[in-house]
Amino acid sequence: MRALEKSTTSPGLILREVPTPSAGPDDVLIRVRRTGICGTDLHIYNWDAWAQSHVSAPLVIGHEFVGEIAAVGANVDGLAIGDVVSGEGHLTCGTCRNCKAGRRVQCTRTVSVGVNRAGAFADYIALPAGNVWKHHPDIPLDVAAIFDPFGNAVHTAMAFSLVGEDVLITGAGPIGIMAALVARHAGARHIVITDRSEYRLALARSVGVTLAIDAGAENLDAVMSDLGMTEGFDVGFEMSGNAAAMRTMLSAMCHGGKVALLGLPTEQFGIDWARLVTDMLTVRGIYGRQMFETWYQMSVFVESGLDISPVITHRVPAEQFDDAFAIIASGECGKIVLNWDN
Repeated sequence: MRALEKSTTSPGLILREVPTPSAGPDDVLIRVRRTGICGTDLHIYNWDAWAQSHVSAPLVIGHEFVGEIAAVGANVDGLAIGDVVSGEGHLTCGTCRNCKAGRRVQCTRTVSVGVNRAGAFADYIALPAGNVWKHHPDIPLDVAAIFDPFGNAVHTAMAFSLVGEDVLITGAGPIGIMAALVARHAGARHIVITDRSEYRLALARSVGVTLAIDAGAENLDAVMSDLGMTEGFDVGFEMSGNAAAMRTMLSAMCHGGKVALLGLPTEQFGIDWARLVTDMLTVRGIYGRQMFETWYQMSVFVESGLDISPVITHRVPAEQFDDAFAIIASGECGKIVLNWDN
């Protein structure tokens, strides 16, 4: 089969022929139709310090996908050949304390598809049946392909109640914009998103946020005044991993405000801990998706009219992967979907 492989310990990927995986008795074999490119994939493509410390070449990469089941193992129930599916990219051990307590998202021995084991940038991927999510037939393939990052957005946005609340989002990347869409769908009042990229701010405006503002040029106090807000934002989603963005968010929260932190910083930084205490702020770290409550929520949101398709700005044949990675590196894009259909 064709597969995009990190074949050497250097930048770039190679599209090459590799053996097609087989499905064990508890697995399914999936013919991949579409894949989404993630920031993690860009790290691996560039072979930066993070990739060098987490990935062993050779490896087929990629973890955002949708496809059709091509084969099922002997022990698999509830899934059939032809089902349209995606997969939860975190494989959990099932035996640690968190797994046994039903907190699989907090498994201490998680293995990641496309990072620690063969990924989805290929014609076929084999996964344990317990990691497979069957899609509603009305969900478009391109949308189903990005359920993985959509799940990050939903997990973040649903960390706290949003009905009637004012929400601040720092970072207008695809996940930040999808979180804004979820917040609107879930009943938030004002949704303000910040970034430094005019392209992504324009994309955020196109999906109906209240305001999309340049983090380096506009003052949040003035923004809140213009919106008639007197006590700060109720809920924050920090999506950038940027120290200045985190500090700005904490300073803009109301007393008792709540922050869901998804952005992953590349280095340690300080914050105003006294404000965190005296303003009684709650900061919750978010990783991955709840297995599988978040997947249920995603499906219900889409089936009830939430349209995340505007966040997909480029659709590229898999063979043109170098062009796709160049686009994502430029920052002038939302989500990029690779088409694996021949």
